[in-house]
Amino acid sequence: MLAQEIIRVKRDGHTLARCHIDHFVAGLVDGSWSEGQAAALAMAMFLKGMSRDETVVLTQAMTHSGLVMDWSTARLDGPILDKHSTGGVGDKVSLMLAPLVAACGGVVPMISGRGLGHTGGTLDKLGSIAGYNCTPDVAALHHALHTAGCAIIGQTAELAPADRRLYAIRDVTATVESVPLITASILSKKLAAGLQGLVMDVKVGNGAFADSLEMAATLAESLVQVAHGAGLPTRAWLTDMNQVLGSSCGNALEVLEAVTFLKGENGDARLREVTLRLSAELLVMGGLAQDDAEALQKVEHALSSGRGLEQFSRMVFALGGPVDFVDQPQRYLPTAPVQLTVQAKRSGFVSGMATRDVGLAVVELGGGRRKATDMVDPRVGFTQFAQVGQAVQAGDVLAVVHAADAAAAERARQALLGLVQVSDQVPVWSPVLVRRVIA
Repeated sequence: MLAQEIIRVKRDGHTLARCHIDHFVAGLVDGSWSEGQAAALAMAMFLKGMSRDETVVLTQAMTHSGLVMDWSTARLDGPILDKHSTGGVGDKVSLMLAPLVAACGGVVPMISGRGLGHTGGTLDKLGSIAGYNCTPDVAALHHALHTAGCAIIGQTAELAPADRRLYAIRDVTATVESVPLITASILSKKLAAGLQGLVMDVKVGNGAFADSLEMAATLAESLVQVAHGAGLPTRAWLTDMNQVLGSSCGNALEVLEAVTFLKGENGDARLREVTLRLSAELLVMGGLAQDDAEALQKVEHALSSGRGLEQFSRMVFALGGPVDFVDQPQRYLPTAPVQLTVQAKRSGFVSGMATRDVGLAVVELGGGRRKATDMVDPRVGFTQFAQVGQAVQAGDVLAVVHAADAAAAERARQALLGLVQVSDQVPVWSPVLVRRVIA
């Protein structure tokens, strides 16, 4: 079978057969498909689209291009569950969700990624904890899951290697924004993790990859339907990303906010609502609760009782972090040497923010990457971020900049003044949970 003939099939708008897709995926792994051939088929897929069945087959082929986790001999006491977000600004939900679900009886081997573009990465956040090992061996991973019920780690080279090569090709050939290819990329890694249930957090708004409700809904429906077609029960929520989620953005700063949340001291209602709802979805899918009401009650108890905090503490210690991290997190998290307050220039109400640009401002401070090889400064970012609808007086705090030096802090302060809008009118309230998508 010739690669160019497979490319021709999709170029001409026809449906790829399973043998075509299997040949393509095998060629990605063994190198028998050149960069040019893989890019050509990716572009054909992007321009001509893919049917739901084609996307299921591609997802399954990429899943089985490498190691597929088998937990049957690990003697784990609970259903294998996970959550994935399409990426946002200030999105630290995974840090709280994993231990909360574990506290309710689930087992969460969460394979996460590093920051991409303007969005923060869960691995970069946890990497700010002294000693935390994001790439444990199998024995350490099993130990963490047995002792904490959760382990947030990075993707190994063995999991879905075809996706890793295809993503790199898509990244440089303007074929990233393809719903079928995005779907196959996300789900192949989740299926390879051996999950029994998955909840997707599909962000929508000016700080999200999907800036329109239509695009977000299309992606969510594709993810849910393809996952079910591939044998993985999945639900999704569209959640609002028209403002920073929570009060902080930046790696170490978000870890600190997550610990504060798990201690029951964080008052951000939107962050709480997203975290509890997504956690509850997993309990229902995992058979740990009969319905949504029971699931929410269990998650709320795990939070209020401190059991979620305990599971987080156990996970950090099992993966190399300090045993007393949750007791004194500021001792172990790096701190930026310069902190500068951003004050409102006028009185009124916070009416909106350019959320994507806020994320890019974190990157400018050094908290993200311009290219894959860049080092990340875990100390920098923003705290005390004002929320849409909040009333402010002239001189009130809109945010606090955490920076490596005074010049960077001042640049960030000036930038934020143009990114957060204050007006006379109270803005129309927008729910953080926009829409639920189920099969």
